[in-house]
Amino acid sequence: MAGLYLHIPFCKQACYYCDFHFSTRHQGVDELVQAMLRELRLQQHYLEGESVETIYFGGGTPSLLSVENIRALMQAVYNHFPVLGAAEVTLEANPDDLTLEKLGGLKEAGVNRLSIGIQSFNDTVLKSFNRAHNSEQARASVQAARAAGFENINIDLIYGVPNQTREALQQDLDHFTQLNPEHISAYALTIEEKTVFGYQSKRGRLAALPENETAEHFECVMRHLEDSGYEQYEISNFCMPGHYSKHNSSYWQQKKYLGVGPSAHSYNGQSRQWNIANNQLYVRSLAAGTIPFEREVLTRANQINEFLFTTLRTRWGTDLQHLKNVFQFTPDQQKIQLMEKQGMIQVDNGQLTLTQKGKLLADKIALEFFY
Repeated sequence: MAGLYLHIPFCKQACYYCDFHFSTRHQGVDELVQAMLRELRLQQHYLEGESVETIYFGGGTPSLLSVENIRALMQAVYNHFPVLGAAEVTLEANPDDLTLEKLGGLKEAGVNRLSIGIQSFNDTVLKSFNRAHNSEQARASVQAARAAGFENINIDLIYGVPNQTREALQQDLDHFTQLNPEHISAYALTIEEKTVFGYQSKRGRLAALPENETAEHFECVMRHLEDSGYEQYEISNFCMPGHYSKHNSSYWQQKKYLGVGPSAHSYNGQSRQWNIANNQLYVRSLAAGTIPFEREVLTRANQINEFLFTTLRTRWGTDLQHLKNVFQFTPDQQKIQLMEKQGMIQVDNGQLTLTQKGKLLADKIALEFFY
């Protein structure tokens, strides 16, 4: 089984924390969609005939596209790839785009899962992020999605916001769980260098929340969502029973995926490739019949480290026997024993998993076991 990712590089305005590839200039949207249609045709053999079980519209802001463009991209996917009848089709959306008419069109086009970028129900926080919606629009968007018949909804939460108190975070969590989404993705705010927040931080105008307070916020998120019936199946992802994100899970399970659009990444187990992060050059290249990408062939060390890094973040953990059988690699046993004593990890039936304490240091722990 494999996945398809379609990157839609347009936004209404720039969120101050975001360093993904996007443009706030919307001229040429139709031309870019046409280029993506060409890329889908040219890349139809990349997955080597594997059935597509997930289709994911990411960005950027895919909900800015017209329903007609979404429908055209979906039709091209079905024309060029074998798609399972029960495929998960996710579209990332901003609350302010989700009218009942738009939602009905998306559902008719084949979208069956929404990922709504709410981030917070605190209007002061939303304004500081330069989000285009407010808390009332956020709440209304979920209600409208339900009215339109969507039964699989994710909403995004950002915690660890500068000057955010535990009480403010708790209020946000209450608002999130009261809406009963099937899935919640919770991310600690990261101040990236090439963003407005990065610029403000460099000039001393923005101070990140101290690491120890961010860790306390993460513990609060984990505790609240667990108490509300959500399962933390990956460090940043929580779901009601049976509502894992199949697409995101495919990344952590090392499944193949094809990325289409500017800056989109693809992975086939042996190599990774990424398209140029420039809309105009992407469109011109596809008009000439070529895909503008770079490729990295993965070494044995790359594959081992990626397997460790991705699987250790999940509730299923890292299969030590798989590492031994496929890569002839066994992590340092002394480090395993030491981290077990420290209460960071546990090993059960050959599966190395993080404890609640270990989840606070997931990336650092993975680095300790790297080849």
